Amino acid sequence: MAEEQSRGRRRPSREYHQAPSTSRRPREPSITEEPRAKLSRREFESPYEKPTTSKDSVKRHPGAGDGGGAGGRKKRERVSYEIVHTKPTDIVSKRGTGGREIRLLANYYRLLTTPTWKIHQYHVTFAPEVELRRLRGGLLSEHRGILGGYLYDGMKLFSTVKLSSDQTILRTTSKNNENFVLTLKHVGVIGMDQWESLQIDIREHRMQLWPGYQTSVRQHERDILLCAEIAHKVMRTETVYDILQRCLETTRDYQEDFRRHVLGMTVLTDYNNKTYSVNDIDFTKTPKETFSFKNQEVSFIDYYYKKYNIRIRDANQPLLISKAKLRSIRGGENEFIILIPELCRPTGLTDTMRSNMQLMRAMADHTRLEPRGRMDRLRTFNRRLQQTEGSIRILKDWNMTLDRELVELSGRILDPQRIVFKDHNKLSAGDNADWTRLFRDNGLFTTPTRGLERWSVISPTRSSRELRNFVETLIRAARGMNMKIDRPEELIIPDDRNHTYIQAMEECCRRDPQLVLCLVPNNNAERYASLKKKSYLERAVPTQIITQKSAGNQRGLMSIATKVAIQINCKLGYTPWMIDLPLSGLMTIGYDISKCPKDKSKAFCALVASMDMKQNATFYSTVAECSPGDALASNLWPMMTKALRQYRKEHEKLPNRILFYRDGIGEGSLKQVYEHEVRDVVEKLEAEYKRCNAEKPPMFAYVVVTKSINTRFFYGERNPPPGTVVDDVVTLPERYDFFLVSQSVRQGTVSPTSYNVVHSTIRLTPDQMQLLTYKMCHLYYNWSGTTRVPAVCQYAKKLASLVGTALYQPPQNALEKKLYYL
Repeated sequence: MAEEQSRGRRRPSREYHQAPSTSRRPREPSITEEPRAKLSRREFESPYEKPTTSKDSVKRHPGAGDGGGAGGRKKRERVSYEIVHTKPTDIVSKRGTGGREIRLLANYYRLLTTPTWKIHQYHVTFAPEVELRRLRGGLLSEHRGILGGYLYDGMKLFSTVKLSSDQTILRTTSKNNENFVLTLKHVGVIGMDQWESLQIDIREHRMQLWPGYQTSVRQHERDILLCAEIAHKVMRTETVYDILQRCLETTRDYQEDFRRHVLGMTVLTDYNNKTYSVNDIDFTKTPKETFSFKNQEVSFIDYYYKKYNIRIRDANQPLLISKAKLRSIRGGENEFIILIPELCRPTGLTDTMRSNMQLMRAMADHTRLEPRGRMDRLRTFNRRLQQTEGSIRILKDWNMTLDRELVELSGRILDPQRIVFKDHNKLSAGDNADWTRLFRDNGLFTTPTRGLERWSVISPTRSSRELRNFVETLIRAARGMNMKIDRPEELIIPDDRNHTYIQAMEECCRRDPQLVLCLVPNNNAERYASLKKKSYLERAVPTQIITQKSAGNQRGLMSIATKVAIQINCKLGYTPWMIDLPLSGLMTIGYDISKCPKDKSKAFCALVASMDMKQNATFYSTVAECSPGDALASNLWPMMTKALRQYRKEHEKLPNRILFYRDGIGEGSLKQVYEHEVRDVVEKLEAEYKRCNAEKPPMFAYVVVTKSINTRFFYGERNPPPGTVVDDVVTLPERYDFFLVSQSVRQGTVSPTSYNVVHSTIRLTPDQMQLLTYKMCHLYYNWSGTTRVPAVCQYAKKLASLVGTALYQPPQNALEKKLYYL
């Protein structure tokens, strides 16, 4: 709404398509990747240590594609992600029947295999031992003729061929005339229902805006499907060294400023066309430092000149340190990689770039593909796979045939939902799920009995005219929605300095206002944070901030004022609209985590819960600090306890049903969350209900919400309409899952949301679960339309983001029943 627009934020229902976020997924970083947490300095004391034995990590040059890194202590190896069976045992079928059936296309191709297709796993050893994974792979490739189609990860080999003996000895000679003995020990046969057979993951990132594809292969409901999605990587022309020089020129503590800009950044090295994540910076070392390479001590300066003919210009620049990918470590490469700032180009966008609307629009012209254009590119990609010699050979080696047509499947469109306004007037949201125009003739669902009578406005002297004009329009817009707003107390300040605003806010808060509105000249993050800290950490007074540009927009002023009036109503603890909900005694909970951009060692988790929308239609919210790298939510149960006690306080009983939506879980964390967090919540719920003398524990469902997915659906050459559900063909057999397109997208291709029900005793049919989830997407009060996720998830994300970017600590408890963070 207005406050979001004034801070340059995107409306929830507008889809800006970029390469999916990968910070929580096991694949190469993309342009939307969250910065990774800074590792402790102690972890990086070892890159310059000398190896003690030949089996230890050997010190090699950084990031040159042949092992990279400069040594390091041994790291405990983590196991690759496996297929996690989360489908509740009492679920017979996850397919619903409600709604109108439609035919859809998906961005998948079937992989056709021979009926006898098996994968044999071998353990490979080399004598003498070979450190470099690339060299091991090269020696193994000499025997491709007898191995057939195979995959090799540096230790394990997967092949479609069963060798004649369980232990096979192969001999080969390298280009340097060194003799090697390869021993292949047969480990076993992998069926296609086992996770190891599905770890085929192909990626392409090309060219300053680099287009490419993200592809993956795995078993779906009945077929092995290849998912192909269009991806883009943003490349910046400046180098990390340019950022260093800018920090030297503009700040006194340039090292800390450089760390703030660079840590967590994904960079590309042109000399080997690889990407790395910067995890630390060593200001005590320079490119003059030496490392062991082919039994000689070589400086970084000499190495890059001899190998790549690159002259390093500044011999005194610091060194960047990157942790190698787990797959590379398993292949024998070093844990740490040393990078040179002037040879690294940053990828992705900074927050400043994202706030540049002209830049974002220019990028969107290339990245926001309409369904028809996306389908054309996917078909072109398929033709390339069918015609390229390399891909033909790989498909043949694995006895596979790639279908030429996109997968066709059945979906269902759920009926438009009814929106409830004042006096329980129920009106349909329409096929586009947009009820903006309905406010012209209908009042807000609940408003303060006496209206907004004690409130203050703050504005600089030069903006006083815009302020008074906006207030008049706001009062008129609220009146049209049956919300009473009295005239405020004005506090005109002489200038727009942060300190002046804070003094004015303090003076207003002494009068015990219901709300304070601040008119600010522009989007200044420091001013915004200062005002929010004063109002939410010290005074527990809701605030509304609007820019002079929005207040002076005469053409759209009534629309802006209408949205601000709705926001103000929410911040006072009331409800603009409701949905037609048949269930009583239901609590829905949304949970999400947001990292602190300025301090990557901090993160905040937020929980937002509904208080039985059948009766009072209010929400409860709480937020706490958490660890950014911990998949399990250690603060989850204390936060749930607060919500349950608030519910009991309002209704004198605990909820009958609890529907919990968990956002912020990556694919690699699913097993840990499923086996520990879910079980812990279920056990503690039972104990809490027993403690409160309840007859039985609640009917409970735990649903993992995933937005960062590559799946896309096409309805002819258009986007599927809001309410489209897909629960077959491209879903996963080991899950109780479904896809839901809940929002209306007019530009680009809509991204569905994946819902994975990992625990359920809630006694709802698949139809009821899907419909209830869709209903929950109608209750985000910053937008009079549906959102991509249930409103409680969107609220949790909004709250965690506010605390993580502006407040840095939880607000006062007095605000917990108000949507103050909108």
